[in-house]
Amino acid sequence: MAASLPHSLQTELPGHFVDLRSDTVTRPTDAMLEAMRAAPIGDDGLDGDPSVRQLESTVAARLGKDAGLFVPSCTMANLLAVLAQTSSREQVVLESNAHMYTSERGAATFTNLFYLGVPGVDGAMDLDRLAEGVQGGGHKLKTSLVAMETSHNNAAGAVPSLDYMRAVHALSTERGIAVHLDGARLFNAAVALGVEPAAVTQYTDTVSLCLSKGLSAPVGAVLAGPQAVLDRARALRRMIGGTQRQAGLMAAAGLYAVEHMGARLTQDHARARLLSDGVNAMQAVISATVPQTNIVQIDVSRSGRDSATWVRDLEAAGLAVRPWGAARLRCVTHRHIDDGHIERALESIRSVLAQGE
Repeated sequence: MAASLPHSLQTELPGHFVDLRSDTVTRPTDAMLEAMRAAPIGDDGLDGDPSVRQLESTVAARLGKDAGLFVPSCTMANLLAVLAQTSSREQVVLESNAHMYTSERGAATFTNLFYLGVPGVDGAMDLDRLAEGVQGGGHKLKTSLVAMETSHNNAAGAVPSLDYMRAVHALSTERGIAVHLDGARLFNAAVALGVEPAAVTQYTDTVSLCLSKGLSAPVGAVLAGPQAVLDRARALRRMIGGTQRQAGLMAAAGLYAVEHMGARLTQDHARARLLSDGVNAMQAVISATVPQTNIVQIDVSRSGRDSATWVRDLEAAGLAVRPWGAARLRCVTHRHIDDGHIERALESIRSVLAQGE
């Protein structure tokens, strides 16, 4: 556990310590490790790796797409989706708080693309503003890609409705614009909606899926979409250094994750709700968002302490969280968190609140 924590925590930790910084801190299961040990492997940069091929075809089929591409991270998957479907001096339109807009934007740096953020609510773009934003012609840039995100990282794990996604897809395709989905936590979104992942991805051309968040694989992501787009993305992957060699070792863990780890995400969602309810039951100067998935944001703006101070004080009290701006904390439940950890997290929060009284 200590190896995944900040330097200040890389000592022998007390048994009560709880890590809610991210669902990326999860470790592979014993079954994943065994799958990795037994995986047939090859050279994915030469004649291919059989375990990588199996992962790519399985994810593509599961998401209702023609083909898949295994890459080291979901950030790279999103970057390749943009590069493979746009040209220089064109426009990518997405929600103004989307992770691709606020944190990634590599394609804009590398290719002179322009990103337009459209205001929205709970991660869903205002459709009238979207329609206005994608109008081309005259002095306006050509929009070549519209991107959505689910679950929405910055909107506290919100899950836009399928009706919204259908409307975005219809509006875009009517204008000949491709649609990409940043589905880093796609399986969380599908579980929250009570549908299969393909029911969500039917309203997209391409989709990225992270394997190392709630699904607990150690590393990697898959980009899925039309064969022609994925062929171009595969060539681009080599250009940006994403080709891996005996990648089947990692792909085997990802394949196990996709096939076996999705259903248990309901547990993470339930524990996120326990945390949220526990914070709001305190009736204190802090409040928590009501989660749809496994992310809870805690508003500390009325507490007299900024988020960095809260992170420091909670760490001392046995709870690791992340600052999310100056006045919010982000907590993410995952496979290593049980009901007892949630209660200990709430105890840590109560103890820090008491320090300010």
